[in-house]
Amino acid sequence: MRILLIEDDRPIARGIQSGLEQSGMTVDLVHDGVFAEQALTHNKHDLVILDLGLPGIDGMTLLRRFRKNNQVTPVIILTARDELHDRVQGLNSGADDYIIKPFEPAELEARINAVLRRKGPSGEPMRPEIMLGGMRLSGVDQRIFQDGKPIELSPREFAVLEMLLVRHGRVISKAQLQDHLTRSGRDIGDTAIEVYIHRVRKKIDHCRVEIVTVRGFGYLLQELRDAP
Repeated sequence: MRILLIEDDRPIARGIQSGLEQSGMTVDLVHDGVFAEQALTHNKHDLVILDLGLPGIDGMTLLRRFRKNNQVTPVIILTARDELHDRVQGLNSGADDYIIKPFEPAELEARINAVLRRKGPSGEPMRPEIMLGGMRLSGVDQRIFQDGKPIELSPREFAVLEMLLVRHGRVISKAQLQDHLTRSGRDIGDTAIEVYIHRVRKKIDHCRVEIVTVRGFGYLLQELRDAP
């Protein structure tokens, strides 16, 4: 799990980082609003911990811009601002939780886990069962079935088909697929994406869905119109 911690108080930031990394999380630190906006724009994280009193760009502005760009990564505000209107403003601006300093590290970790339980890959709401044309994604089993029979997929083939199925009917760009496949830290090129799409197409050739190439934009998964 990779977390972006945006906190200008360096001792507090290092303490949070140390505690979360002891629990097996990877924590990237940013100490001001300008660099934070760059990290939010260009990097991929499972969750963001955001202080409000930041130099450069304040945390509330960062949060509003982040959500305005349709970013759905979970955000937990961690701040000394304890007034009711601040809490209401933060949650209404798109925060998933609001924690007031001082706090207990165990509570922060519990809040992180609680927020992530409500979210799925890329921060989208959990959808344990998704159906399309007889194809079923089981979030519990982490497998994809066609008419009750499992489709044999490699981990990366599964990741490609999972993303297309979760967002079926919407165009997914190569860049989005690359981001989804490189969460392990290994870069994936355009050619590799085309290879995985080709492999997945062959494995679902008998299914009542199809992967459509939208030239210049990406791919989408849709149900076959003439399917019986």
